[in-house]
Amino acid sequence: MSESGDPTFPIREKAAAFENVVTGTSCNQSSFKTKRGSFFFAGPGAKGVGFKAMFKLKASMPQAQALAKDMPSRFEVGSTGWVTTRFSTKDPLPKEIWEKWLEESYLITEKKI
Repeated sequence: MSESGDPTFPIREKAAAFENVVTGTSCNQSSFKTKRGSFFFAGPGAKGVGFKAMFKLKASMPQAQALAKDMPSRFEVGSTGWVTTRFSTKDPLPKEIWEKWLEESYLITEKKI
């Protein structure tokens, strides 16, 4: 982890490395999109506390729903397929989750899955 211990940094780095990705800003979050649409957002948490990341999911939705049920303060499933995750430097989003969800979100947007 770098960029002053920001746990979103490695996720944002990987998102930016996908093919045909344009980075930008939406409100106070970093946004990542392709020609087909947005697939990932990351930034500070509510009122500047902690961090959050948003992924668009399909196949991993059952996993996200189970996590949201067990840890509603950390995971929230929206009605349009977007999943919001909340975490901190001390308790970051597990790499095995964000790597899987980031790739899935990108591939959904690119219509490759």
